[in-house]
Amino acid sequence: MSIAVIGSNNTDLITYITRMPVEGETIEALDFEIGFGGKGSNQAIAAAKLGTKVTMVTCVGDDAFGESYLQNYRNNGIDTSFVKQVHGTSGVAPIFVDQDSHNSIIIVKGANKSLTPKDLEEATDAISECSLIVLQLEIAFETVKAAIALGNRLDIPVLLNPAPATKELDLALAAKCQYVMPNETELELLTGLPTSTDDEVRVAAQVLLDAGCTNVIVTLGSRGVWWLSADGGDVRLEQFPAKAIDTTGAGDAFIGCFSHCLSEGLNETEALELANAYAALSVTGRGAQKSYRDAQEFSAWLSEAGSDLATSRVFRL
Repeated sequence: MSIAVIGSNNTDLITYITRMPVEGETIEALDFEIGFGGKGSNQAIAAAKLGTKVTMVTCVGDDAFGESYLQNYRNNGIDTSFVKQVHGTSGVAPIFVDQDSHNSIIIVKGANKSLTPKDLEEATDAISECSLIVLQLEIAFETVKAAIALGNRLDIPVLLNPAPATKELDLALAAKCQYVMPNETELELLTGLPTSTDDEVRVAAQVLLDAGCTNVIVTLGSRGVWWLSADGGDVRLEQFPAKAIDTTGAGDAFIGCFSHCLSEGLNETEALELANAYAALSVTGRGAQKSYRDAQEFSAWLSEAGSDLATSRVFRL
């Protein structure tokens, strides 16, 4: 089956540093790289590398970054029929990664702001053939609302990654999505409740379920991931062991793999376990998309780690 990713693409400007500078301070960096990123694009590329047919709905600028991004999509087998090139700059994301693999990110939306509800209508026929719509919040919010409404109208499940966190998103709108996937910070902003402990995460996630959400999946970084569902599903996974080099794009790797698994007919528990491992694999390399591996590489890595997940049926489909 195929999925539609409606979202952003940014060119990542990655600076590796020993520590974050304080106000007014200039420090020397360790290294610098340019890579492909953006939450929507990252999730699409991860799913495509694992074998999913992906239709990308987005906007890029008419600059060099935009041209590079179009080619990047084509190189990864993604349908670019609805990648619209607009006048202006493409999205960029300055990223700072310290020696503990922690990152700080600034988003300049650029062309991502130009994606409109009309663009979604033009892509409706292609989207209607997909088994899942994957959505984030790096595009215009009116387009986010239109995408959710389109999914509901077509009876296609919507997976919403409410990132970056915004107070524009309310519980009623989130409840129209079959899968809501925040990290703990986003969950806190969405519900107004603390999420520092597991007990607090459970209480906050329950608020989303009570509002009508079907599945809430909270990514917790080094604390793993937690899935709670309206029908009583409750799966808590610890972080899959891996030596972290750069955590940039790990959450997107998780969502891309989870979406791939759902599109291949796996259940939520199976998808959760594989996505947790795929996110761990992604942090063993630098950058976002260039750290994502294909299905064969993923299976081999799981085998080397001695994980039973290496024999998952997803690798035989």
